[in-house]
Amino acid sequence: GFYVNNGLSYYYGRCSVRRITLLKLLTISMPELPYYHRRSLQGKAVPLTRSPGNFHRKAGTLLILILIVFATICLTTLYYIPEISHPDEYVKVYNSFTDGSSMNERIDIPSDSIGTEKFGLDDNALRHPVEMGLKPVLDLKNVDESPVRATDVEKSVAEDTVSETGKLVPSGADKEKVPKEETAVATHDTTSHLDKEKRDQVKSMMQHAWDNYVKYAFGENELDPIKKGGHSAVVFGKTKAGATIVDSLDTLYIMGLMKEFWKARDWVSTHLNLKVNSDISLFEVNIRFVGGLLSAYGLSKDDTFKRKAVELTNLLLPAFNTPSGIPNALVNPQTGASKNWNWASGGSAILAEFGSLHLEWEYLSQITGDLQYLKKVQHIRQVLKELDKQDGLYPNYLNARTKRWGSRHVSIGALGDSFYEYLLKSWLMTGKDDIEARDMYFEAIKAMEKHLLRTTQDGFKYMADLKNGRLDEKMDHLACFAGGMFALTSMNTEGEESEHYLELGKELTRTCHESYDRTASKIGPEVMIFRGGRSFTPGTKAVEKMYILRPETVESYFYMWRATHDPMYQEWGWSAVQAIEKHCRTDNGYTGLKNVFDAHPPKDNVQQSFFLAETLKYLYLLFSDDSDISLREYVFNTEAHPFPHIKGIPTETTQR
Repeated sequence: GFYVNNGLSYYYGRCSVRRITLLKLLTISMPELPYYHRRSLQGKAVPLTRSPGNFHRKAGTLLILILIVFATICLTTLYYIPEISHPDEYVKVYNSFTDGSSMNERIDIPSDSIGTEKFGLDDNALRHPVEMGLKPVLDLKNVDESPVRATDVEKSVAEDTVSETGKLVPSGADKEKVPKEETAVATHDTTSHLDKEKRDQVKSMMQHAWDNYVKYAFGENELDPIKKGGHSAVVFGKTKAGATIVDSLDTLYIMGLMKEFWKARDWVSTHLNLKVNSDISLFEVNIRFVGGLLSAYGLSKDDTFKRKAVELTNLLLPAFNTPSGIPNALVNPQTGASKNWNWASGGSAILAEFGSLHLEWEYLSQITGDLQYLKKVQHIRQVLKELDKQDGLYPNYLNARTKRWGSRHVSIGALGDSFYEYLLKSWLMTGKDDIEARDMYFEAIKAMEKHLLRTTQDGFKYMADLKNGRLDEKMDHLACFAGGMFALTSMNTEGEESEHYLELGKELTRTCHESYDRTASKIGPEVMIFRGGRSFTPGTKAVEKMYILRPETVESYFYMWRATHDPMYQEWGWSAVQAIEKHCRTDNGYTGLKNVFDAHPPKDNVQQSFFLAETLKYLYLLFSDDSDISLREYVFNTEAHPFPHIKGIPTETTQR
């Protein structure tokens, strides 16, 4: 029989494509069936039938004759047409049609039914299902391409969910009965780029981290695997906001851990609430929560994530109520009061924090049609663009009241890092339409290369800090993302410029790998010291020796691998996996280390949410095919949450 789900008609039964075609031909002469959009009754689909009493007697007789002919033909064809190999599988009626003349709706076609010959696509154009946000979509006549606001959708639709195979499940449906797949991300096992054994090892690490978080700290921000309980940091305020849950959503989805993804989705739907009387970090909530929700929406198209992203972003808006429009670092979602960190150069705003909002807020404007979010971050950029910058360098501190720079500290590491990353990725996410972001990015990195790039006596390049005109000869682990950033730059430039940035990315990544290789634990420290041109002098401060499960070095391995396919980067990544397993794994999850120079380093007892969001995701993708979250189709925010490219910069004419 027929039923409707998400505007799609399905036919259940053991049928071949030829039989489906026969059914369509016969239904041409039948009265048009009534159409309902996402209609259900007590969780069950409403049949699309019409009572015989609604037809005239002659029409009824004609219908009976047609059915007799149809039954005769079907009985005959049963003898000739073989059964499909999976008798319990349902087949979409319109899977065999490409014109869509019988239904002016969008039809989601399973990825395995699409061929390059059928749709006129070459191998490069045919994207992997995960890169489409979920699965390839075939556009039919009169399809409304505009995004749908959560407020415009009926409650029953907002409660719909997405099945493990990417199909929409109506509210009340049993998710366990939805056909399942081993993974939501199909892989190209025939390519040499996939190392399934190593990738599966990383997946098992994610499973271990997630299962223990669920067992001991579900709903808490993070896990303390030693005490078997929850852990939280000041950036989350005095609230149990489930940071690990939201941060893990897209990693679970990409790895095909769909049972875990559903559990996380259900918690987000019913429990995620940040409207608390406590100061929360604008930056951390944006990159972890808003970014995590938007990425989950982009992959699954589950409207719950979009609605929650809007809800949380609106709670952050009061932070922008400053004389300059530069947002404060901390905001109280309940009262709307905001302020900056006291330690930040006399209460200044921090470049990496207010400068790392653009991707999330622009993408949110794109999918909602509400431009207020984009306008907020565009204003930030205009303020920065107009300010005087000595030697073209951006200091890390800016007074949000006076629009004057604070202390003259320049860094591509802590306090500055992701600002530069977001300029590059804003250009790429808009299909390279954001020329302003491109120009600001290249001006900034050329200035940093000129004034901050140094080489040790034994040939290792690093990016130093600049404090009040004097070089601080050290490089943060946080700055190790720069190798990947320059690799991505190389992939989007040409000729000598491309070669230059690829070489720079290689050199910085080599330096970060060396910082791992020279410690007893084979894990890199929080800070690399290069004083006097010497390489990798162990720091004297405790904070310089620790490792808190950071992702930046393996992030650069991932980008360098995608840019070069040099197996060395996979080897380096596998070495990191082995070291993390040896020193950071416990029976109850993973933990950071207090001193990586110790052969038996003491543990810090925290499983950071970004370990699941970033470190494990980058390692998983390092051993996956290039089509899994293609860098030609996605950009990662600074918490490794992937956003799909959008068509240009959203404007007032952007369809909603």
